[in-house]
Amino acid sequence: MATVPITKNGSEKLKEELHRLKTVDRPWVINAIADARAQGDLSENAEYEAAKDRQGFIEGRIQDIEGKLSAALVIDPSALDADGKVVFGATVELEEESSGEAVTYQIVGEDEADLKQGLINVSSPIARALIGKEEGDTAEVQAPGGLKRYEIVGVSYR
Repeated sequence: MATVPITKNGSEKLKEELHRLKTVDRPWVINAIADARAQGDLSENAEYEAAKDRQGFIEGRIQDIEGKLSAALVIDPSALDADGKVVFGATVELEEESSGEAVTYQIVGEDEADLKQGLINVSSPIARALIGKEEGDTAEVQAPGGLKRYEIVGVSYR
């Protein structure tokens, strides 16, 4: 199985979710199934069906997270020394050339990406355009609204 990059923070969040699923959600759904069974006829018991569906979701998510963690290559951005180059885990300050709008993104793995928090997927068009560049360089990104040019104002590893 190929390794998948993930930041240390993203790995910790997945571990927390896995712990919650195993220690809180799984026992809760087992009790819900037992309670629904105690009500008698299972063929027309909506609570039983709902609890079984929830159990299937929880077990699937547990397997998904365990698979991701086993294939994860955990990278601590604060321990990186990439000589100012944009790499996985780097936080990049950009200025859009035409509008002067300033944005800051951290390049992260697929499971941690959240544009609203400034976390972009390493395989996204903007991240691919930034990788390997350094402060002062210009990156061109083909966006839905046309070609955008960004100047890299700063690169940090936090």
